[in-house]
Amino acid sequence: MTTNLISLSSLDDKYVKEKSNMNSEPEWLMEIRNNAFSNYSSLPHEVSPLYKKYSDANLLYPDRVYLSQETKSYIPEDYINERIRELKKETSILKIGSSIVHSNVSDKLLKQGVVISDLKSAIRDHGNIIRERMNSNQLNYSEDKFLALELSCFDSGIFVYIPRNIIIDDSIRIIDVLAPDGTSSITRNIVIADSNSKASIVQEIYSNKQFDDKIQQSLFELLECYVGSNSGLEVVTLQAMNEKNSVNFSNRKAFIEKDAKMSWYMGLFGGQLSRYKIDNIMKGEGATAEDVEIIFGTNDQSFDVTSNLIHYGPNTRGRVLSKSVMKDKSKSLFKGMIKIDKSGKSAESFLAGHAILLDKGAKSDTIPGLEIETNEVRATHAASVAQIDENQIFYLMSRGLSNEEAKREIVSGFLEPLSRKMGPTIRAWINYLIENKWLGKPLLLKTDEAMEYLLEVEKSRYRETEDIFEKHYKYR
Repeated sequence: MTTNLISLSSLDDKYVKEKSNMNSEPEWLMEIRNNAFSNYSSLPHEVSPLYKKYSDANLLYPDRVYLSQETKSYIPEDYINERIRELKKETSILKIGSSIVHSNVSDKLLKQGVVISDLKSAIRDHGNIIRERMNSNQLNYSEDKFLALELSCFDSGIFVYIPRNIIIDDSIRIIDVLAPDGTSSITRNIVIADSNSKASIVQEIYSNKQFDDKIQQSLFELLECYVGSNSGLEVVTLQAMNEKNSVNFSNRKAFIEKDAKMSWYMGLFGGQLSRYKIDNIMKGEGATAEDVEIIFGTNDQSFDVTSNLIHYGPNTRGRVLSKSVMKDKSKSLFKGMIKIDKSGKSAESFLAGHAILLDKGAKSDTIPGLEIETNEVRATHAASVAQIDENQIFYLMSRGLSNEEAKREIVSGFLEPLSRKMGPTIRAWINYLIENKWLGKPLLLKTDEAMEYLLEVEKSRYRETEDIFEKHYKYR
């Protein structure tokens, strides 16, 4: 650890102003930082009294979280260099700590006006585009303490802009790795998909080696997606941080315009504590939002996920399906709300959280909710938490499987309807991370024999096109 550090518990107005001045930010952005910080200082870890007794946000120890007061460059470690070599032919950007260490955008995309850069450069070069989206989609600084932290103290970020009428066939790869010196990051990522555009982003999140108990390495992330009319944006997140002494707080906002579609696909595997809050704000008529989550916890991990479907436009459609697998003494909490505004006539919304517990010490809570302010809508939710079925284990063992192999087959079947929504490559990555986690191997995507085998298997399988949500009895 270097000496030029400040702990999360020591943040003050001076730090916020210095961060803004260091980046030579415009006055309007400095004002956002200042207003947000006043809320961060006054808000509790969990704002909602309903969720407070369930939350594990107190597993964050601000006096053990250290932020660098300067922008540092890091030499990539061997495993990161291996990932860079794999990504050289792909549209990709890799960030270690607060510094970009690799970026590759093809000449074709550059000529089309596609922008993939660090946020500091984007504010300087494309500030008008960013400010316009922010002004028309105001964030509520007081709704969450960590949203206010991310807005006021972000030290880095990535900006992606897809111009009008541009369709990108291959995925944009974003890799975020925490600094090797144990410092934490507060990042603000902004994605703008202009009208009639289409793009897919695959995000990988990693931390580093385990540090001693005096350091809790953390990633605080705000990801804003502005989805223009008749456009489609897909964001896949694979979170594979170190299980010990690392935490991940993420606030995700999608503002979806007329006839546009936002799709979130998430595989959450790492971190001592992972707290994700996803808000899909369907503003325009015919807007669609989809959120599919796979969570796999072991040891004493804790996952706290909130997914909200907010319908403002008429004829909007929202879907959330979250499945958790909890092993050992791990814990998951899924919270979701369907909110249909008075203007959201003919909205259709479905939200479900399901969990399977593999051991007696594992725990899961699911809290779905509805807030309907108009009629002529369809809104349903479902929730279930259950121990693994011993009869199923007995049956599989009678067919020659061991107890552990039987559990893995049951888990595979439980998650299969979700993973196949993600396409063959993402399915292979998800299965690769699950396999490694089950066996206690490092959580890192790389092209080895196991990965090549999984890719071959998944690409040869039939991709089911049936909408998994339509299986619910309300939609038959």
